[in-house]
Amino acid sequence: MGVSVALALLSGCSTTSGPSPVEVTRFHDATQLHRISQGTIFVETAPGNDSETLDLAIYKAAVAQELARMGYTETSRDDARQVAQVRLEHFYIADEAPRRGPVSVGVGGSTGSYGSGVGVGIGINLGGGKPKDRSGTELGVMIRDKGTMQSLWEGRARLDVPRGHPLSEPHANAVAIAKALFEDFPGNDGETVEIEVSK
Repeated sequence: MGVSVALALLSGCSTTSGPSPVEVTRFHDATQLHRISQGTIFVETAPGNDSETLDLAIYKAAVAQELARMGYTETSRDDARQVAQVRLEHFYIADEAPRRGPVSVGVGGSTGSYGSGVGVGIGINLGGGKPKDRSGTELGVMIRDKGTMQSLWEGRARLDVPRGHPLSEPHANAVAIAKALFEDFPGNDGETVEIEVSK
C-alpha cells in the first residue's frame, strides 16, 4: 500500500474533502541526540493509555517498523536499552467542530505545548468546512532511556480523514501517521510541520 509523504512547513489552514496533512510536532534534548537511532529498543504502550487492543497493536507495529528503518533493533524489554512508549487516541470531527486544546509535553526537563506557538508551531483547524464527519487519529511516541526513564525524544502526529476513506482503515492509517511522525527524524525541537499524505 503506497503512502507518499512530502514535508512542508505549517503555514495556514487546510480544509479538503480528502485526508488532512499530518500535523507533526517533535521535542528532543539536543544533548541526547547522539543516543537515538541506534541500539536496542522495545515498543510498549504508554502508561495511562487504554489496555492492549488489536487497534493499538497495529499502530505499535507501524512505529516499530519506522524505528527499525532508522537503525534501531527491536528486542525484548529485558534486553532493550531504550523504550518507545506509544499512546493512541481516536476521535470524530463533525462539520465545523472546534479542535481540542493543545497537548503539553516535556523533554529533558523543559515543557512545550503542542500547536500553541512553540517554535514555528501554529494552532490550525483541519477538521471543519465540509458537511461530512471526519475521523481523527492522534499518535504519540516518547523514546526513553530504559534504565533512567529519561525522555530522549518525543513526538505527536495528528491526522484526520473523511469517514469511509481508505486511510481510515487501521493498517493504512497507522502506516501513514507513523511514517509522517518519523519523517526527517528527529526533526527540529519544538517545530510543528505539516506532512502531506496520499494514497
